[in-house]
Amino acid sequence: MDLLYARAQMGLSLAFHIVFAAAGIALPLLMVLSDLKARRTGDAHYVTLSRKLAKGTAILFAVGAVSGTVLSFELGLLWPELMGTYGEVIGLPFALEGTAFFTEAVFLGIYLYGRDRISPSLHLFSGVMVALSGAASAFFVTLVNAFMNHPAGFTPTPHGPVDVDPVAAMFGPSWLHQTSHTLVACYQASAFAMAGIHALVLLRHPGSTFHRKALSIALPLACATALLQPLIGDLSAKHVATAQPVKFAALEAHFETARGAPISLGGLPDVETATTRYALEIPKALSILAFNDPDAEVKGLKEFPRDEWPPIAKVHFAFQLMVGTGTTMALLAALTLFLRFRRKAWPDGRRMLWAWLLCGPLGVVAMEAGWLTTEWGRQPWIIHGVMRTADAVTPVPHLAAPFWTFTLVYAFLGVMVVFLLVRQVAGTLPGHEGAGGHDAHDDPEPSHAH
Repeated sequence: MDLLYARAQMGLSLAFHIVFAAAGIALPLLMVLSDLKARRTGDAHYVTLSRKLAKGTAILFAVGAVSGTVLSFELGLLWPELMGTYGEVIGLPFALEGTAFFTEAVFLGIYLYGRDRISPSLHLFSGVMVALSGAASAFFVTLVNAFMNHPAGFTPTPHGPVDVDPVAAMFGPSWLHQTSHTLVACYQASAFAMAGIHALVLLRHPGSTFHRKALSIALPLACATALLQPLIGDLSAKHVATAQPVKFAALEAHFETARGAPISLGGLPDVETATTRYALEIPKALSILAFNDPDAEVKGLKEFPRDEWPPIAKVHFAFQLMVGTGTTMALLAALTLFLRFRRKAWPDGRRMLWAWLLCGPLGVVAMEAGWLTTEWGRQPWIIHGVMRTADAVTPVPHLAAPFWTFTLVYAFLGVMVVFLLVRQVAGTLPGHEGAGGHDAHDDPEPSHAH
């Protein structure tokens, strides 16, 4: 039971933190893009947008810093065997992440308080550094997770790692696939959320030029990442098929080794009967996905010891949710770009605004589902093939108390963040002071966002 509570607390902390970390990575980029647009056009709406995004970044950065600090303590307190045994192997990316975090904090302060005190070029540079530092912070943390999925850079022994090479451990075989997949997911989730928020306002207030222009900043990043992510995901899946075949089999609830293996869409995995009921199968698609060969052999779960199976149903459902939401976002992005190039303007009809509103949360859903797929799919290992999760957990009992305490704290923080962000958006609605010192509703007619 204590192992369950330890995993639940770590999972809750990460699920909460990843949302704010993603926003802290992507909002500075959107902020800089707004600044660049303002410098190029002289439009006060983009200046207002960059100010709003900077305030949002500050709020999310503060909450992300708190939840990230909690996570650093939880790593040592809940998983002492992991950190005590392999701390020297994974310590370097943690140290570099700390450096990136402090760099981001310094330049965020300069950006927030130096707008009218330093030169415009230096102010823009500070924003660029916030964006780069946020991405670097996520990059280094993800390298640790890549190591846990595909360890390298040491020789395992019964007494711990020897011949440790921290750089080789940091850049193991999985680093490129996992870091690119994670970073693009962060930009995609934030851009889709921003597009959904401004689409909602435009459905209620079609005459708001500010929100139309804000949507024109979010849509290019949302469309680009939505179309890029499936390509990265395909490369990642091919790597998993080779490096973690049991995880790959769990993704598709694939029990029997077969050539020309089909992909299972949906379905209910039944571990006892080793079948997936009600699934729609696409012949040979799994072999193509894994090895680019319609007749390639794909190992099934039965090829591996039962005690090394991850939770099949959870992994399968999380993976299906990730792929389903990702596909939906890619289709919407493709349609949006088609209309953009056909009409020479970003589509702003009610149907497209409703589509973006409904798809706004999907980036976060896909990101959370992808993270669950990665973590559940690695079980029962905390370091794949080297250390089991049960062997890394703390021997301290009564872990239910901190779990419920942190659940309440995260709920309170979540409510406060939503309240503060809603106030930021509400300040740009008609009836409030709008961009350029006037009410956004005062524009004589809606303009098309180019």
